[in-house]
Amino acid sequence: MNIGIIGLGIIGRIWAGHYQAAGVLAGTWNRTPKPDAPAWLETPEAVAAAADVVTIVVADPPAVESILTRILPALGPGKIVVQSSTIDPASSTKFQALVVATGARYLEAPFTGSKPAADAKQTVFYLGGAAALITELAPLFNLVSSSRFHIGTNEQAATLKLAMNLNISAQLEALCEALTMVRRTGVSDDVFFDALSKNVSYSGVTKLKEPKLRAGDFTPQFSVKHMLKDVRLASRINGCEDFPVLDAVRERLAQADRAGYADEDIAALLKLLK
Repeated sequence: MNIGIIGLGIIGRIWAGHYQAAGVLAGTWNRTPKPDAPAWLETPEAVAAAADVVTIVVADPPAVESILTRILPALGPGKIVVQSSTIDPASSTKFQALVVATGARYLEAPFTGSKPAADAKQTVFYLGGAAALITELAPLFNLVSSSRFHIGTNEQAATLKLAMNLNISAQLEALCEALTMVRRTGVSDDVFFDALSKNVSYSGVTKLKEPKLRAGDFTPQFSVKHMLKDVRLASRINGCEDFPVLDAVRERLAQADRAGYADEDIAALLKLLK
């Protein structure tokens, strides 16, 4: 099978490069034109027509819906839509119904792993849909990822992704506060991170963000605006409206957004503490 990518942000562009190198990229498209992208086509309809599998990796549910509205006439039996944008479970249910009504198949496939992981083909997918479809798509997923988890239904996969991003953002805010606390007493970053590496609270978030926090480097691996969108979606899930940590990190990210850090890495939460 070949594959098309609709959405050429940080991750979509990297995936397109991996698929092109493997000789399976049918086309790419982005709402902001990027004609220098691999296998660029002029419309999303053209990508859907050319590709057996269409991966959508855009910003939010309204963006996904705008893409689907355009490509639905090009879908049908034999086509597969892999929805890799981070969305809420209600939107996933809606989008699955739209795709299946054409005779095409649908897989919810949110992922974890920022730019360094995508570059190294270490993306991790949380898959929601039929086991047989996941097996069928394995050769394509193998080209961009190291691990795939079959979570269950499409709604469950979408929910798990939002839960993971809540955990990441909460850990990062705590890390920024802890680092700022010890810096204010004169403890060096070397001492702090060395001690933290032997502490039970050391995590993958710490490992990934330590170099950025040390250097004050806020070039985006995962931007503030995208994490803010995700925690807002999580807040709307039935039964999650009064989660105190979710409320707190949503407000901190909103503060970072208002401060002008929307396009910076989520490590920019550190700047709010200065």
